[in-house]
Amino acid sequence: MTKRALITGITGQDGAYLAELLLSKNYDVYGMVRRSSTNNKERLNHLKNDIHLIDGDLADGGNITRMLNTVQPDEIYNLGAQSHVGSSFDMPEFTANVDGLGILRLLESMRTLDMQDTKFYQASSSEIFGNSPETPLNETSPFLPCSPYGVAKLYAYWTVINYRQAYDFYACNGILFNHESPMRGAEFVTRKITKAVAGIYHGSKETLKLGNLNAKRDWGHARDYVRGMWMMMQMDQAGDYVLATGETRSVRKFIEAAFAYIDIQIEWQGESENEKGINKKTGDILVEIDPNFYRPNELHCLVGDAKKANKKLGWSPEISFNDLVAEMVAHDIEVYQK
Repeated sequence: MTKRALITGITGQDGAYLAELLLSKNYDVYGMVRRSSTNNKERLNHLKNDIHLIDGDLADGGNITRMLNTVQPDEIYNLGAQSHVGSSFDMPEFTANVDGLGILRLLESMRTLDMQDTKFYQASSSEIFGNSPETPLNETSPFLPCSPYGVAKLYAYWTVINYRQAYDFYACNGILFNHESPMRGAEFVTRKITKAVAGIYHGSKETLKLGNLNAKRDWGHARDYVRGMWMMMQMDQAGDYVLATGETRSVRKFIEAAFAYIDIQIEWQGESENEKGINKKTGDILVEIDPNFYRPNELHCLVGDAKKANKKLGWSPEISFNDLVAEMVAHDIEVYQK
């Protein structure tokens, strides 16, 4: 029989890639979309005839219950969230309501509707580790979130485990480290970098302004990570899994890799807020520091250990860091508009 999947947050990067993957596996795919006066479905344009979209909101428990009762999914992938870490400092209450309590609403609706046979995936985040004293980070590492986003995601993480233990739900957490793609939102630092590089390639004279260049992250490709999500849901027993590449690079290194794609070598001059990224060949200033992008509580370094996922799921990333950056820059060069 054809499986039926419900994806919250289907309009986001991960939602679009996951929808593609599930359709390739002959799923009947439903997506929850938050009502908006503007079009927020661009990433789904190539799938619009193959998926079913339903208006919904993780902040509305009644709406969630009605939606689950209508769709009756075999699998639920909760990707819906206020997903920008920096913005969570400006919108902590909204972030907590959607990223934390939204998961409680979903699971409680499942319990109310007696959906014991429905499998549930929660998009957890490496941000729950925050500035944990361990490295690399795995499923047993201590949590020390340092943003409202990380705190909300940690609440959701423990809620999933509580419902799994208390009600015997098949509910799992995917603790995903940073994953990017050409479909990443323009407000995220990686896409901000690749869009700026594309602009410079096309002759733009604007300078790329960023915050902490020394922040280190474990960057992979979203296609690899949604494959891991699906694999978690095919196990006989639910569990929690870290997905990561095991490699960490600074924002500075991401910048260098992106510019290298268009044959520009970046040379760094100055220190702290006066540091600048210079085109080594021409001397043009391409990158500057803007303290307005600093976060109130900085997460310094994230690197994950995905041995459990590799051993139990057979999952490992297939797309390299350099191929990821090249794909993102090439895409932004192609779609660039002044």
